[in-house]
Amino acid sequence: MLEVKPPELREHIRRKLQNIGNLPSLPQVITEVSMMLDDERTNANDLCKVISRDQGIVAKLLAVANSPLYGLPRRVSTVEFAIIIIGFEHIKNILVALSLVEAFKTRNSSDWNQNVYWTHSLLTATAAKRIADDLRYPKSGEVFTAGLLHDLGLAVLQRFLNSDFKKIILLKEKEDITFLAAEEKILGFTHQDIGEFLLEKWNFPPYINEAVLCHHNPSLSEKGQVLASLIHLADYMTHRLSIGSFEWDNSYELDENIVDILGFGSFQYLEEFINGYEQLFKSHLESINL
Repeated sequence: MLEVKPPELREHIRRKLQNIGNLPSLPQVITEVSMMLDDERTNANDLCKVISRDQGIVAKLLAVANSPLYGLPRRVSTVEFAIIIIGFEHIKNILVALSLVEAFKTRNSSDWNQNVYWTHSLLTATAAKRIADDLRYPKSGEVFTAGLLHDLGLAVLQRFLNSDFKKIILLKEKEDITFLAAEEKILGFTHQDIGEFLLEKWNFPPYINEAVLCHHNPSLSEKGQVLASLIHLADYMTHRLSIGSFEWDNSYELDENIVDILGFGSFQYLEEFINGYEQLFKSHLESINL
């Protein structure tokens, strides 16, 4: 299991990532939405007008709202209704996360499928939120945000460090190791470190940043093992059920400590729990295809 880097090495990673040019800023629509949500006079119609200027965000917001895993009681066809039914409390975090995914969107290539990446990210996010709700974790909105952004570092790696990205793929195939191990060999860090760096740069809460940093090894988390474990479990389930899985997660290893962290009691119960989500995962993919 790869370990979380010591502070001095993480500082070295930050310095290297600072040199990456042209990293996108938070989209203007998010700045406007944030200001509007701080104004108690703002209503759903006001927000709808701003959000609707970005059709990429609109499509993704409706995909979230209509996922069976997200748990809304009926199909949502308009942004305004999505805002009303999701609620102002959660809409800002969802929109920020969606905007970041949109900002780092890249073209398909022989070694990158943007639609598969998006589908996996959304499934992980909605599944993690649903699991959090089922386990009575009180902040499921934050779970969704961390889940949607858990692989943001991969999008950055593919787009801004593409020569290293290709080297990682070649090394993985040559030595028959995991992508995560190949990242460590080529870069000295992983996509988890990149994701944490970006979220820290954009002032996300530390526990969300750490959940992204530790989503492959949540028992190493210091600020929020439960949050990191929820993301890890949802991510693992896409691989385990072969639904919404992502090539980069091939040979995904379960951190067995989540059995105790999330209170499952036994591996047998965890297996039953995972299998119970199979139909919901399938329904989610059907809703995305629609």
